[in-house]
Amino acid sequence: MNRAVRNRIAGLLIAALVFLADQAVKVWVTGPLGVSRRGDSLEILPIFNFTFTPNYGVSLGLFTAGSPEGRWALVAMTAAIAAFVLVWIMRERKLADIAALSLVLGGAAGNICDRYGLGYVVDYADLHFGTWRPFLIFNLADAAITIGVLIILARSLLSRDKPDATAEPAPES
Repeated sequence: MNRAVRNRIAGLLIAALVFLADQAVKVWVTGPLGVSRRGDSLEILPIFNFTFTPNYGVSLGLFTAGSPEGRWALVAMTAAIAAFVLVWIMRERKLADIAALSLVLGGAAGNICDRYGLGYVVDYADLHFGTWRPFLIFNLADAAITIGVLIILARSLLSRDKPDATAEPAPES
């Protein structure tokens, strides 16, 4: 098995682990910890709470699905994006690129699972400094997606393949 295939398998395992961790934390927060209704909150640290927030929209609460049709449109849209990311993973060769895309895929799968089964995404991570909240309430899937996208952007901006010194120069026009 060549390195690219091993990297893709590792990427799919990363995506599966992100998905499973996301779902397990959501079950833990809403089950044993009892943070399962709007307004429920549990202080974990002075700057971090678990606060239940059903998210009927996508990132930053945009495109809120106020109807069953809207819900299924968001499921379809995120599933299409996840399929695109999966195809992208299957075309990549470098583990760093595959790992970043896998964070996005695993996070998307976790949020799709919520929206499909519950009609909303379970958000619970509430980072705050006094009354100032630098982020909206989020979940592990959102964090994985954000980190994956930031890695993809950083790699695309900062890591360029060096031209092959043995390659012939392009003909002048």
